[in-house]
Amino acid sequence: MTISLARTSTRNASLREIVGILKEQHPRKTDIIAPVQNIRAEGGRLIIDGADHEITPDGVTSKAAEFRLTDVCESGVAEKLGIPVGYLRKTRVEAPELWDVNINGWLTHESREAKSYLIRTLRPGQDEDAGTARAFLSNGYRIIDNLDILTAALEGVAAAGADVRLDSCDLTDRKMYVRVVAPEVNAYAPELLRDYRSPFSGARGADNPTVFAGFEISNSETGCGAFTIVPRLVIKVCDNGMTITKDAMKSVHVGGRQQDGVIRWSDNTQARTLDLVTSQTADAVKTFLDHDYVVRQLRAIQETAGARITDPEKTITTVSQRLRFTEERRADIFAHFIQGADLSAGGVLHAVTSVAQTLPDADEAHELESLGIRAMELAASL
Repeated sequence: MTISLARTSTRNASLREIVGILKEQHPRKTDIIAPVQNIRAEGGRLIIDGADHEITPDGVTSKAAEFRLTDVCESGVAEKLGIPVGYLRKTRVEAPELWDVNINGWLTHESREAKSYLIRTLRPGQDEDAGTARAFLSNGYRIIDNLDILTAALEGVAAAGADVRLDSCDLTDRKMYVRVVAPEVNAYAPELLRDYRSPFSGARGADNPTVFAGFEISNSETGCGAFTIVPRLVIKVCDNGMTITKDAMKSVHVGGRQQDGVIRWSDNTQARTLDLVTSQTADAVKTFLDHDYVVRQLRAIQETAGARITDPEKTITTVSQRLRFTEERRADIFAHFIQGADLSAGGVLHAVTSVAQTLPDADEAHELESLGIRAMELAASL
């Protein structure tokens, strides 16, 4: 028996493409609060008793529903049941029969405490023999769906009257990322870009040291992070993005405990949540798409970026170790640093953020970009 995980990922998509995916998923989404005694593992899948129904001559009767797990959901199962996630993954790959045994054993143990869990699912699509279990969460998790978040956020942008464009979108099992750029709000960063050369095109930063204002909206439907708006500066010559994580606005997905069964959220609850998202986005637009804000951030970055790097290999190795980059990523960053030809702490920032653009895994790309400024600061301190 081989246990395969469900996985979906869309990288560098347009707004239309992301909306199309979210609309296709929307009617298939079902959120189930299940008592632990109704949950079991069988054949590498999650079975939830009473989560589906069928019409018989005797009327509508409940039945079990079967789900393949995503990596996020498997990690949630491991966390909630106290199973080391590395061990559970090892059993899935090397001894699949132990995957069921371990999960069922700990579910039986948990049943003594009458616990319930929230399982976020997608009903089977065309040609699928099972649904998808997307997340295994506490029943206090507050659901904010990506499509609603995106709609509310765009309303906030419109309400603020900003002249922006949607740069690109990513959608993974963990998060949705939407990048917004305002080309009309820009500043020059000659000190930051004086010696830099794009590893993609060879274009010189000194010839066009323009930086655009922008921000990134992210949300997780699966317990992998809060709804967040983070300011982001974009270098015109290479599209490298610098996220300023210290100024992020967040809304955490925590709410009251829910009763067992399939969840139906009230219109009032949803409306209040989305009104807050719209308001927060409008506030973010006014704050982050402000010329003075951009100038202040660039001034702070440039004060650190000018520190010279005398031993590039040692510096990047140390920075990579402290930020826990893999050896592959360290090698990529070093290569981009050499290609960028900027032997300064700012060059380390450029190398980290340009490598982020090349990664096919959107979650890894966004995590790497978010560490760009921190990598520069570490390089400057060595």
